[in-house]
Amino acid sequence: MKNLTKITEFLLTGISDNPQIIHVLFVLFLLIYLMTLILNLLIIFLVLTDSQLYNPMFFFLGNLSFLDMSYSSVTAPRMLFDLVTDSQSISFPACTAQVFFFINFAGTELFLLSAMSFDRYTAICHPLHYTQIMSKRACAHMASVVWVLGFLHAMVHTLFSLRLTFCGPYTIHNFFCDLPHLFQISCTDPYINILVIFIIGGTLTLGAFAVTFVPYIHILNTILRIQTNSGRFKAFSTCTSHLTVVFIFYGSLIFIYFVPSTSNLFSINRVVSVTYALINPLLNALIYSIRNKDLKTALRKAFHHVHWNI
Repeated sequence: MKNLTKITEFLLTGISDNPQIIHVLFVLFLLIYLMTLILNLLIIFLVLTDSQLYNPMFFFLGNLSFLDMSYSSVTAPRMLFDLVTDSQSISFPACTAQVFFFINFAGTELFLLSAMSFDRYTAICHPLHYTQIMSKRACAHMASVVWVLGFLHAMVHTLFSLRLTFCGPYTIHNFFCDLPHLFQISCTDPYINILVIFIIGGTLTLGAFAVTFVPYIHILNTILRIQTNSGRFKAFSTCTSHLTVVFIFYGSLIFIYFVPSTSNLFSINRVVSVTYALINPLLNALIYSIRNKDLKTALRKAFHHVHWNI
């Protein structure tokens, strides 16, 4: 029988093994994290304070900004601390908490993108009934379902991860704890956990994928029936930000959770993890800030108001 000891901490290999670029990476990722917080907080502030943004699209955008800040905050502060202190250890409870919150916020964002897709479908394909279908009560119910699904999804995977045992080495080849990393170092066969990911995670992901992309078939069909080019462009432009965010999110998600991990992919996995955990939340804020005219108008009004008060 294997002589198992109770695991108390793991070792994180971090972003890079090269000490010459550690300080450069610290400054770079600190700036990315601060910009993520500032831009997403700014979006939330505008959505809450500008009456012109009191509509379902910006209600969901406010939720998206909060999620982006949250799941970036699950990994970034710890990674920055490790870079500046050269620390590599993370306690078992902290690792488990990181797994739960990362899956929770990422899963909630997956379902939220589906809700945002339905919102765009209703606005373009059923504009006369938009205010009735996407009422405040309906939006609140949709947001509640999204958050509850994200929580339950994360709870299931986290509870199943507690069945894993570890008998060394305890090195995680990344800068944060996630399920695929725990599977790699577990001396328990993770077959059941992987099965849960493919059955529950796969089913929910495929369901969210269908709810996200099937409406765009109807949206495209509706846009093609618009007589003028300017009308088509205006209708489709309301969807481009959402589509861009969706493709970036799904691409990273599929690589991390549905591509088998091997030692040859450790470096690539780190790059994708950085993109998924740190860069995507910033890109989401930038994409919506740059492309959305109503948001830019609200931002100009806010700056103008601050300028005159000063």
